[in-house]
Amino acid sequence: MTPRRTLIWTAVHRERQALAEDLQGLGADRWATASLCPGWDVHDVVAHLVDTAHTTKLGFLRGMVAAGFDFDKDNANGVARRRRDDPNGTLADLRAAISRTTGPPAPLASRLVEMFVHGEDIRRPLGVSRDYPCEHVVTALKSQLGTSTKMGGGRGLVEGLRLVATDTDFQHGEGAEVRGSAIALLLAVSGRPVRENELEGPGAAGLGNSL
Repeated sequence: MTPRRTLIWTAVHRERQALAEDLQGLGADRWATASLCPGWDVHDVVAHLVDTAHTTKLGFLRGMVAAGFDFDKDNANGVARRRRDDPNGTLADLRAAISRTTGPPAPLASRLVEMFVHGEDIRRPLGVSRDYPCEHVVTALKSQLGTSTKMGGGRGLVEGLRLVATDTDFQHGEGAEVRGSAIALLLAVSGRPVRENELEGPGAAGLGNSL
């Protein structure tokens, strides 16, 4: 494994571990909290993370064929497959998958995107906070900015905007400026709502919605 791959997978494993720790002892009713991922509750998102952790390239292809090449249906099938009746069982499955290094056939940085964005999909509605490592959030942000919206990225959302991270050395694009933390910028370019005033600047109104 190359040093870069090792670095990314180590970060992914740490995020899985941190999320599992944050969810330990979560009350049964709170697992049904609506996440920031439209149509999914907290339990669904955790089941999705378990499913993608177990996905292989061949398994992804088989799943897409079974779903009629409908990406959303394939994701829904994965959630149904991994979601246990007892949320603590799903959490145990996440813990068991912490060190896995398999995933869908996509750029490796997309594993960071998944952990940071889905991590906030879960944490924000639950009122849980995490101090994410800026270096890896920037890697995820760059990945999203290089990916088309059709493929779940944010390239088309930032046309005519200049993004500036306020907590690390990161800038992207030209145009109306949008300032915010790296994680807030990542959420916005991933189509997630952010908190009021979390993004500032003349271009902020054109990027994302407020919670």
